[in-house]
Amino acid sequence: MKKIVVFTGSGISAESGIRTFRDAGGLWEEYPISEVATPEAWKRNPALVQRFYNERRKQVMEAKPNAAHHALAKLENHFKVTVITQNIDDLHERAGSSNIIHLHGEIMKSRSSRYPDLVYPVKDWELGMNEVCEKGFPLRPYIVWFGEAVPAMDEAIQQVLMADIFLIVGTSLEVYPAAGLVDYAAEEIPKYFIDPSAKAVGHVSNLTVIKQTAGTALPVLVTHLITES
Repeated sequence: MKKIVVFTGSGISAESGIRTFRDAGGLWEEYPISEVATPEAWKRNPALVQRFYNERRKQVMEAKPNAAHHALAKLENHFKVTVITQNIDDLHERAGSSNIIHLHGEIMKSRSSRYPDLVYPVKDWELGMNEVCEKGFPLRPYIVWFGEAVPAMDEAIQQVLMADIFLIVGTSLEVYPAAGLVDYAAEEIPKYFIDPSAKAVGHVSNLTVIKQTAGTALPVLVTHLITES
């Protein structure tokens, strides 16, 4: 059974109504990165950071997976599939994908502000400032902030190295180190880049660019891949 690795970004979730961070009208225009998405911001104003992510969590809980999420889940009936996502929502899980690597964390989890390995599910949208880990330290969002390491990157690279087919969906390929994953895909394997702003990547071979939204293009591509398998 062939292995498909899918690398997804905010574009796939935007079609479910989840606001992006970098696009026009995105969250970074309303909330500067330095105020809500860095370790320094947490130290300076943890209440603001907590409120920002509580709002994001509420939005995620109200959103539903779209046709693109469901199409990717359908692939698992015919291929070994790993989804590597920059997104912090759980829409891939809710659509039925079972093997997911979250590069930038998960909004539906919290972690100890002192012990990163102490991770807990968040059952409601609001994480209170009075909530602490089992060692008594405040809980913070389980998110990889700017300036922090990306712990899942090594695992993601290993998955891409093993891919027989590589899909890039709903991402600008501008956020590093995640965008560098495309460099680890073998030259000879087919690659597909789906995004309205997608364009050829000079050094990447066997790349098919599909300038459409994920919800439009992915169901069609998935049907094609299954038919050809």
